[in-house]
Amino acid sequence: MSLVVQKYGGSSVADAEGIKRVAKRVVEAKKKGHQVVAVVSAMGDTTDELIDLAREVSPISSGREFDMLLTAGERISMSLLAMAIKSLGHEAQSFTGSQAGLITDAVHNKARIIDVTPGRIKDSVDEGNIAIVAGFQGVSQDSKDITTLGRGGSDTTAVALAAALDAECCEIYTDVDGVFTADPRVVKKAKKIDWISFGDMLELASSGSKVLLHRCVEYARRYNIPIHVRSSFSPLPGTWVSNEPRGDQPMEQALISGVAHDTSEAKITIVGVPDKPGEAAAIFRAIADAELNIDMVVQNVSAASTGLTDISFTLPKTDGRRAIDALKKQKEGIGYDSLRYDDQVAKISLVGAGMKTNPGVTATFFEALANAGVNIELISTSEIRISVVTRQDEVNEAVRVVHTAFGLDSDSDEAVVYGGTGR
Repeated sequence: MSLVVQKYGGSSVADAEGIKRVAKRVVEAKKKGHQVVAVVSAMGDTTDELIDLAREVSPISSGREFDMLLTAGERISMSLLAMAIKSLGHEAQSFTGSQAGLITDAVHNKARIIDVTPGRIKDSVDEGNIAIVAGFQGVSQDSKDITTLGRGGSDTTAVALAAALDAECCEIYTDVDGVFTADPRVVKKAKKIDWISFGDMLELASSGSKVLLHRCVEYARRYNIPIHVRSSFSPLPGTWVSNEPRGDQPMEQALISGVAHDTSEAKITIVGVPDKPGEAAAIFRAIADAELNIDMVVQNVSAASTGLTDISFTLPKTDGRRAIDALKKQKEGIGYDSLRYDDQVAKISLVGAGMKTNPGVTATFFEALANAGVNIELISTSEIRISVVTRQDEVNEAVRVVHTAFGLDSDSDEAVVYGGTGR
């Protein structure tokens, strides 16, 4: 008897009908002879509503009590799903993240899993129950406080449990039929990908693809847990994410796996930085000390007459104010002239393992953007990814023209978003 971990997102359990539909899907897996562990997100927009409520009550909505509040959403959906499963004649038990053995560090609002001790979950499924686990949450190893894992935390919960329980695979149920070559809300002719490697999926996830998030894929690759991304609204097969193809899937990946975009980042430019050793180190040490993550970095060639240069980088918009404050505190030590903040930018990324052995990919990418009149502000590359920053109001058209330029369009409008969010 194999064990399967299934994760259902907020759109899949958005209302009573959705919860009953998910219950039937879970029971079907049980009837096929699997032991089943289901991980659930909060219903619909519950988490966003709780965040808004917290901000209405207090402008300082973070830390321990904020985590206590946000975990209420998953507790509601897990218990309702257990009730729905029982109404179908099967036994189910629900567990919070701490009861399921999700041990984290002590960082509130964006904790990281450091251990999983799923003894209670294993005992429950061995007794014939379907185990329902609240996603997105855990318990601090040091303080014993409840913690939340941040954006995409339920996906990470599911993969971590799959690894700890030695599951056959981790099924991520969402409101699209799998991973597509572009966001189906932007590109109606996007194609569903049958199989994609962990490496390409990591690049897509870090570049803005919202079906799977980076931490989840990173965890799955580390423990070699195959992920099957599929829709909870249809019976169609989805996308397998793994080290190697499964069944009759082709061994060789396509030249380009997909085009991703991200409108959640801002750009900061530090103007007039002295072009001498140690200046960049001081800048990014200030950012690191503020516990902020950055994405793309570009330094201009210094002007010979002044010996000054400009350094630009991107980071999440939500961290923009903290980054500006951290850099202002270090202005005297660094010696720059001024700071520029721009939150009307977007990132477009072309991802594919085949590009490193095929000349002309970069030229085709830039030609497509030029023909659409899209101006490029920053460029960053890896072996299997090219990313550019452009204006936010140009990004949708840019994604569509690049998608077409690389022959990724399907013959029909294949992409369907059942729940309206892409998650």
